[in-house]
Amino acid sequence: MIKANKLTKFYSNGEAKIAALDNVDLCLDEGAFTVVAGRSGSGKTTLLNMIGLLDKLDAGTLTIAGQNVLQLSRTQRAVYRLWHIGFVFQSYNLIRALSARENVAYVLQLRGVAAKERRRIADQWLVEVGLQGLEHRRPDELSGGQQQRVAVARALAGTPDIVLADEPTANLDSQTGEQLMVLMRQLNESHGTTFLIASHDPAVLEAGKQLLRMEDGRIVERINPAPIKTK
Repeated sequence: MIKANKLTKFYSNGEAKIAALDNVDLCLDEGAFTVVAGRSGSGKTTLLNMIGLLDKLDAGTLTIAGQNVLQLSRTQRAVYRLWHIGFVFQSYNLIRALSARENVAYVLQLRGVAAKERRRIADQWLVEVGLQGLEHRRPDELSGGQQQRVAVARALAGTPDIVLADEPTANLDSQTGEQLMVLMRQLNESHGTTFLIASHDPAVLEAGKQLLRMEDGRIVERINPAPIKTK
């Protein structure tokens, strides 16, 4: 699903250049559930931003689902994200004026899906993430864990090739964070969607089928932890 070779990204710090990514190689199979771990500044968020086409690389190659995405123009990248990549953010990034159903359906609306069909799909995903009956609630009427479940449903509603999640449990208590990770593993296994998650939360690290550790912009360790129970 993802094949990256020698990904390199520099940021300027005054006159000095800092390598946020330093010749990173990565290969993820379809259906992977991979967690990227590391301290703040290790490069894990930058790696997700590059794969999510939110920023430009300074060097390297990147293909997603067999397509060389680095050749896409800025407009083409936006279209590619809409159709192929789902995002789950630390701060939920829900639209405050929209209901849970409308937030989940938003990507479908951008794609031009008819209103009746996008409501059906949104409601289906809200059931899958355990929020049946809360379709009409706005974000400020939901707990943090419920808001993040809406965000997960939104990321998956368009059946993307890959879901990128950056610190998805950072604003949740430990129990809610563990429940969210069990849910995401269940969705990964039931739908076969590829997940790449950046986090330093132990609950997230334990949930990964594959764990990558980053330091100073490099992947320094690759391990396959024991599987967790998802039911």
